[in-house]
Amino acid sequence: MAAKKPENMSFEESLSELEQLVKELEQGDLPLEQAMKHFERGIALAGVGQKKLEQAEQQIKVLRQADSQTPLTTLGEGESL
Repeated sequence: MAAKKPENMSFEESLSELEQLVKELEQGDLPLEQAMKHFERGIALAGVGQKKLEQAEQQIKVLRQADSQTPLTTLGEGESL
């Protein structure tokens, strides 16, 4: 089965695969060609992961900005968000 494209993976999936690739590379038992493929895949996973983190950070900034303009209210007993 072919590996998913990094951009089609969740952040958690890409991070998990990246961790596995790093472990395999650190062991030093891979032939050079396979190590290069792992490295290339790792770079792609890291890049997509970084982009997803930046998008999440931007969303948080937008939410915080919108929230800072909304007065705080206290929830009554038994109320939830």
